[in-house]
Amino acid sequence: MELKACRLCPRKCGVPRSSGEGHGYCGMGADAVVARAALHFWEEPCLSGTRGSGTVFFTGCPLGCVFCQNYQISTERAVGKRLSPAELAALFQSLEEQGAHNINLVNPTHFAPAIARALRLRRPGVPVVYNSGGYERVETLRSLEGLVDVYLPDLKYLSPELSLRYSGAKNYPEAAKAAVLEMARQTGPAVFGADGLLQKGTVVRHLVLPANTRNTAEVLSWLAENLPEGVLVSLMAQYVPCGRAGQFPEINRRITKREYEKVQDLLFSLNLDGFVQERSSAKKDFIPPFDLQGVSS
Repeated sequence: MELKACRLCPRKCGVPRSSGEGHGYCGMGADAVVARAALHFWEEPCLSGTRGSGTVFFTGCPLGCVFCQNYQISTERAVGKRLSPAELAALFQSLEEQGAHNINLVNPTHFAPAIARALRLRRPGVPVVYNSGGYERVETLRSLEGLVDVYLPDLKYLSPELSLRYSGAKNYPEAAKAAVLEMARQTGPAVFGADGLLQKGTVVRHLVLPANTRNTAEVLSWLAENLPEGVLVSLMAQYVPCGRAGQFPEINRRITKREYEKVQDLLFSLNLDGFVQERSSAKKDFIPPFDLQGVSS
């Protein structure tokens, strides 16, 4: 497949992307490039369940966070295999046959057309989860309506200064807020199966950054004021310095117990429904190896 002038993400590079090559910010062609496809047990409990979430980690990224845990594939683009839409559909089927509770598309934004084509070739019999950094265009999300069951976006910052410093995208706040509301519109309130697993809905994640509790307070307050009823929030404590975080001294550490207790208290006071992650999750042990597992034949 080919994109003549790519405007999938808010950067709107407008560059052509052939099947295998692209020269925009993400550095990827139009066909999906996958670094890992395997059962994953470290998502929210309503996604991982007992058999695991069928995660597909895509190479490349339109965002570029300096602290990304997946820096090896998101920014360095060091690992990945190009798959046609038909091959991608077969990969989803393989994960489903392994017992995956869902098909979890991790960082899918820049491959949205290829993913949509794969899902139309064969619709999985389990929910499809769109797991992104929240840096989305509403127009791209609307092209996926009816194909995605669960949206799992980040809302990282409401400050253009922070989003420029840490993610190279000054327009992240406005883009991510609009994206979250569009996702919530598409899915409606959360729907759980009899087994407690999420079948449909939107869960907004927020990763607490060290020395940035004010940012977290702004994000949680916006969510409390703007999220429709039935949309869930996941407060995450798993931050560990990765990627280029060492170049930013203020975030070159884990969050403290005091920082996390402060933002948890705010979360509870705002009556937001969802999940709270333990600080013990802040370990690199939970970052999977990107070694083409499930992809290479």
